[in-house]
Amino acid sequence: MSHDKIEAKLIYMANQIAGFFKTQPADEAVAGVAMHINKFWEPRMRRQLFALIDGGEPGLSPLVLDAAPLIRRPEPAGASQP
Repeated sequence: MSHDKIEAKLIYMANQIAGFFKTQPADEAVAGVAMHINKFWEPRMRRQLFALIDGGEPGLSPLVLDAAPLIRRPEPAGASQP
């Protein structure tokens, strides 16, 4: 799968999660998006999501961006674990 298709898939998935939680009160929606991504996305996926966020990806839902500070940012690829 090409890099662009992987990015498009991650954006789609993150926005689908945000769409599920958007009917909840704002603070619960933000927490729900972060909890879901933290629980079900492997570090590689979260790393790619943060690359999109840090790069200013315009396709991400505002709810995903609001949840970003609560999402665990994984170590950079290749970083040694203690």
